[in-house]
Amino acid sequence: MPDIMKKLIDQKEALKPPKVGQIAQGKVINVGRAAIFLDLGAQGTGIIYGKEFYEAKDSLRNLNIGDSISAKIVELENEDGYIELSLSKANKELAWKELKRIKEEEEIIKVKIQGANKGGLLAKVSGIPAFLPVSQLSPEHYPKVEGGNGQKILEKLQEFVGQELEVKLFSLDMKEENIILSEKAKEAEKTKEQLKNYKVGDIVKGEITGVVDFGAFIKFGKEELEGLIHISELDWQLIENPSEIVKVGDKTKAKIVDISEDGKVSLSLKALKKDPWQGIEKKFKKGDIIEGKITKFNPFGAFIQITAKVQGLCHVSEFGSRKKMEEVLKIGKKHKFEISSIEPEEHRMTLKPVEE
Repeated sequence: MPDIMKKLIDQKEALKPPKVGQIAQGKVINVGRAAIFLDLGAQGTGIIYGKEFYEAKDSLRNLNIGDSISAKIVELENEDGYIELSLSKANKELAWKELKRIKEEEEIIKVKIQGANKGGLLAKVSGIPAFLPVSQLSPEHYPKVEGGNGQKILEKLQEFVGQELEVKLFSLDMKEENIILSEKAKEAEKTKEQLKNYKVGDIVKGEITGVVDFGAFIKFGKEELEGLIHISELDWQLIENPSEIVKVGDKTKAKIVDISEDGKVSLSLKALKKDPWQGIEKKFKKGDIIEGKITKFNPFGAFIQITAKVQGLCHVSEFGSRKKMEEVLKIGKKHKFEISSIEPEEHRMTLKPVEE
């Protein structure tokens, strides 16, 4: 009985008048040099020719009489009375439907890398261009280039051209024909499960696996999970280059300071080091005149090294403009300052220049 019902429903669908934009299925009844004719049953005879034929000629080349294919209706009746069809438009629409299903079901697919740029890797999924950003690479494949040199990053990424990677569909935009892929997403659930063994505040043993301009990557635990030690968490002192503190291969302990919902782990080395600001109010107080070395300028002012691990800030407003500030203060030179405020808990000391 269910089979009879299905046949009746199929027959009813077949008798519906065709519409532009509809996907129709038909059997090949004639193959010409520049056209293919399809039997669309009760809907009539369809034709793929002209621009639509040449756009899909690679797909049409191996078709034989009797083969069934799906094509999209682009015109209900041309001057010869045929229903004009497009195979390429149908293929694209069906491909997007399949991609939507893959994304919804979180399937893992394989893609062949066809190119690279400084932002990531280029591929195709069902013939549609796709992009795998650097940020969505697995920790294993992330280009850990010291100093963040763009050319070296590109060279690392180019090594993947021709390789197959397992990925998930991260985002789809049919209107813009935009597919974003993610390699690390395929490991997300496994990583989240493994991270249940850890919590914020845990101290772990690990090995530095990469040093970049914004920090260092560390592999830790028996599961060999990978986390990031941000440059600001490497040491209490102001750091310009993370490689001043750590090197690839270094074995070290680190404290977990954050575990995000998507499985990113942030760690800290400085949390395990003595806080140089503890008890600083016993050494310095508001109004003291001190001597410090200029280490860095930024839009807010100048950083002044007071001790090996403590720096204060002299605000640009003390000079009227950054240009004037840089005329008065010189990087690497020592100058005298007055402490205008000191907040040990906030790790903050503000200074004002003293005329010399």
